[in-house]
Amino acid sequence: MPTVTKNQVVVIAGPTASGKSALALDAATEFNGVIINADSMQIYKGIPIVTACPSPEDEARIPHRLYQIMDPAETCSAGYWEKLCVAEIEKAWAENKLPIVTGGTGLYIKTLVEGISQLPAIPDDIRNDIRQRGDQLGVEALYAELQAKDPEMGARLKPRDMQRICRALEVLETTGKSLAQLQRDIKPTPALDARFASHVVMPPRDVLYARCDQRFDLMIDQGAVEEITAFAKLELDPKVPAMKALGVPELLSYVRHGCSLDEARSQAQMQTRRFAKRQCTWFRNQISAVEIHNTQYSESLRDEIYNKIRHFLLTPDS
Repeated sequence: MPTVTKNQVVVIAGPTASGKSALALDAATEFNGVIINADSMQIYKGIPIVTACPSPEDEARIPHRLYQIMDPAETCSAGYWEKLCVAEIEKAWAENKLPIVTGGTGLYIKTLVEGISQLPAIPDDIRNDIRQRGDQLGVEALYAELQAKDPEMGARLKPRDMQRICRALEVLETTGKSLAQLQRDIKPTPALDARFASHVVMPPRDVLYARCDQRFDLMIDQGAVEEITAFAKLELDPKVPAMKALGVPELLSYVRHGCSLDEARSQAQMQTRRFAKRQCTWFRNQISAVEIHNTQYSESLRDEIYNKIRHFLLTPDS
């Protein structure tokens, strides 16, 4: 087995239901690896079935990090995740293990590999004022304000994306400049001095959509209804990210008697397919220096990627 040097990281990404988790598990077994989560929903406690977290058997087989570590009432940003991930990568290196970062949250992976713009800190009074206005006036009013004050960011964001609309207004009020302008001016710098071998598993669209449709039924078989019934008792703010995880809104509607299980299934499957399509677009257009494998995960793809990882590990200075 090739020796892991102190600056090598493997990234295995892809849309939901693509088979990336199986590939990461196989690669970690083959190369003495540690799997580090790069999925923005799997980081939260309380919904392991709905978010397709690793099984206890998989966790016993290979070390897994950053899964189910945050309270679902909290919000994990890309910058905070990056700090956690860098710490886990350095721990893996110290143990002579290969860090394998895997997940479908493209922004997290882009932040790790390419860095994130270090924007000025937002004062608490500005953040609290804007969030309070959002709660009182609604997202439509904040979006109209953003369009008037910062047309470029207004054009970039979706009208109901409360979190990003608030962020754009906070930056504008704090700095007097558009977030778009600051992102152009402040060049991102990776927090980690490392070499990355990044692979994206992206099956053909028909295969991917079929797997997305199967996802809901598998969740139900594994106990998702019972999981969401318990999750509903937390009475979380509907705006927190964990409440928007794939399948959560639909199953919450079902357990609260707002719809039938068939209706929840249809809606969850549709939302999962749409989300997978957006993920594919992101990975194709937003992340550089990544190898995309336009096929479903199979033994032949596994062997191909093994060879590429082996070559990567044997050429530490390239």
